Amino acid sequence: MVEHDSERLDAVFQALADPTRRAMLRSLAERERSVGELAEPFHMTLAAASKHIKALERAGLVQRTVLGRTHLCRLDAHPLHGGFEWLRHYERFWNRSLDRLEALLRAEDRAQRPAVPAASPPSPKPRRKPRE
Repeated sequence: MVEHDSERLDAVFQALADPTRRAMLRSLAERERSVGELAEPFHMTLAAASKHIKALERAGLVQRTVLGRTHLCRLDAHPLHGGFEWLRHYERFWNRSLDRLEALLRAEDRAQRPAVPAASPPSPKPRRKPRE
């Protein structure tokens, strides 16, 4: 099971590594699109677009439905969850590292501040003699 998950995660990251495929996924997040609609913004052939879509399908990110000669693609974002969880591990790592760095910098700032003498209590005001 772990090997299958690892292979799926590899496929997700390979699919996301290409800017054209990321743009296709953004487009599919809006609505279902045909292969031709996905190819159009990139001025690529249907065959070239189909290769990108196949990489997205291998990762499980796109589901394709064939209606006659039209191939419709829709986003399946579920596999992105595995990538998100993998990245969360490193988010926790960086948060801990940045928290330690912040603590060190604050301690350094405190050590470099000149000592401020304690404020002495105010001296009492002289009392006036009452007028007679």
